[in-house]
Amino acid sequence: MSFPSPQPQPQPQPSPSSASPRAPASAAGRVDAAIKAARFDPIPLLLVPALIVVVAPLIGSVPTWVTLTVAGLAIGVTIFVIASGLTLVFGLMDVLNFGHGVFIAFGAYMALSVFGPLAAWTQADAIGPNLAAIGLAMAVAMIAVALIGWAFERVIVRPVYGQHLKQILITMGGMIIGEELIKAIWGPQLAALPLPQALRGAWIIGDAAIERYRVLAIVLGLVVFGALSWLLTRTKVGLLIRAGVQDREMVECLGYRIRRLFVGVFVAGSALAGLGGVMWALYQQGVVPQIGAQVNVLLFIVIIIGGLGSTLGCFVGALLVGLMMNYTGFLLPKLALFSNILLMVAVLLWRPQGLYPVARR
Repeated sequence: MSFPSPQPQPQPQPSPSSASPRAPASAAGRVDAAIKAARFDPIPLLLVPALIVVVAPLIGSVPTWVTLTVAGLAIGVTIFVIASGLTLVFGLMDVLNFGHGVFIAFGAYMALSVFGPLAAWTQADAIGPNLAAIGLAMAVAMIAVALIGWAFERVIVRPVYGQHLKQILITMGGMIIGEELIKAIWGPQLAALPLPQALRGAWIIGDAAIERYRVLAIVLGLVVFGALSWLLTRTKVGLLIRAGVQDREMVECLGYRIRRLFVGVFVAGSALAGLGGVMWALYQQGVVPQIGAQVNVLLFIVIIIGGLGSTLGCFVGALLVGLMMNYTGFLLPKLALFSNILLMVAVLLWRPQGLYPVARR
């Protein structure tokens, strides 16, 4: 006895909207945005205003509190600009670059070289020529240090990708060599780098003193943070870089050259270090060959607090470090040298992976 074979059921045809290649991408984008919104934690962002408010009654004087707070925020955003390049390289490329300090030093000395011929601009009592001199110094520093970073990645870092111990050793060696080159070119002595004339001094608001250069530093730091956040989250280049971190082979199969993108990330991180070197040298109003090595410890404290590769975490961590330095320097001077280490320990006891961890490392 035979049974009739089942007739094949007609398959549903995809609608034109579902067949469109843009629909899955837009749906995936909405899902990705929903996941990010669901996972975003605002609590670490509240640490900065909480620290500012908690310290206020300890200081006692409102003008002194305002002055210390603005100065601490300026230090914090300057540290963020310096550390953002290191955060970018580590978070996206998984490279421990202990030679980051030499990029900072070269950026500072580029500013010193540019300010020399532009003495008429820096000494003019007008904000226009002063800002033009600073802008030119920053542009030259970023371009020069970007080229140095390209050579550093090609010669020193590229052979040790994926080998953290070797990365630490060889990049530290590269920093030592870079410092010796700086001594050979510019000399080992402290070189003065005074602020341009119009940026010296402070605005007096009530009894609080708000230094002019620190306000400029805060503005520059916010611009860098906004540009980095926009680049990594709102552009195709940022999408490709983040996708290459997650699945390099898949992105290469789509025809994109991840190696070139990663080299671009390293060069961009070096340029940001050069920019930060100019800002830090103007803040210190002096340059020494060890200027990068002196700030290296602070940089690693910031990126550890932030979450090893998170731009937002680096920003919050830098603000906390800058404020802590200023507050403890005023309230407990003997504790100032250890305050940031204590801050890092406290954050790691609360969140062992940092404020905004990128991945489980």
